[in-house]
Amino acid sequence: MSRRAIITGITGQDGAYLAKFLLEKGYKVFGVARRSSHFGVVDHRLRWLGIQNDVEIIDGNLSDLSSLYRIVQQAEPDEVYNLAAQSFVASSWQQPILTANITAVGVTNMLEAVRQIAPKAHFYQASSSEMYGKIQEAAQSETTPFYPRSPYAVAKLYGHWITVNYRESFGMHASSGILFNHESPLRGIEFVTRKVTDTVARIKLGMASKLHLGNIDAKRDWGHAKDYVVAMWMMLQQEEADDYVIATGRTTTVRDMCRIAFEHAGLKMDDHLVIDPKLFRPAEVDVLLGNPAKAKAKLGWEPTTSLEDMIIEMVDADIARLSSV
Repeated sequence: MSRRAIITGITGQDGAYLAKFLLEKGYKVFGVARRSSHFGVVDHRLRWLGIQNDVEIIDGNLSDLSSLYRIVQQAEPDEVYNLAAQSFVASSWQQPILTANITAVGVTNMLEAVRQIAPKAHFYQASSSEMYGKIQEAAQSETTPFYPRSPYAVAKLYGHWITVNYRESFGMHASSGILFNHESPLRGIEFVTRKVTDTVARIKLGMASKLHLGNIDAKRDWGHAKDYVVAMWMMLQQEEADDYVIATGRTTTVRDMCRIAFEHAGLKMDDHLVIDPKLFRPAEVDVLLGNPAKAKAKLGWEPTTSLEDMIIEMVDADIARLSSV
């Protein structure tokens, strides 16, 4: 019998890569997706990876507990990966209640469905480095105090702590991965790395002339999503559930990330970059730098893709996409 896994948020970047990884390990994969009249667009990441026919998609929503009960009953999972969220930080100021309902309370709904229907299943919660916010230590580890700086980060912090609480209250095998920024050619266009690589590709192809950004001196710890989904799986293979920081241990400014993209395309960044005050956040997170020592020691996990290689891959993928339009 193959192992069975549920992935909420399967149509997102991480969900798609995780589904491919689990399929290659022989899992039966069930994906939870919100009902949409545009599903042919929504599942484009699964189609890009060539796995759209290999996963079983089930309609459901983290805000609807009854749908989650039905999904867990149908899938009979060994593992549950809760990746679904309103995950765009900027939008959380515009939609704070939606963000709270999905990114925070939705975690409780998923945990409760698993606890009631499949209590022996191993559960993964996608926590976020944004929870550190106004950083309290130069390099953030599992013991660094949290100081969230956006409605998204506050909601993620609730999801993180309710996962810890279910583990301690009910003995569930529930782990959280505190993932630092992780990107890929499948990253949504609204996220800064993909906005950069897509616009650089458009400039290269003569389809645009300027890249508009906000705070380019913000620093982030960027890794590749393909590496990070492996860490998710590793957590659920452990005898005891726990929480892990997943990061590269290297921080880079948005400015330097942009320079890598422009230079790869043979362009001069200063000719095209425009700083737009409207794109600054109401409360900025200036620096994020993860300390992945625990994940390296206990899981044996290591990132394999450098920032430079990842950005080059993303620029090339966007040039290829736009050239085929």
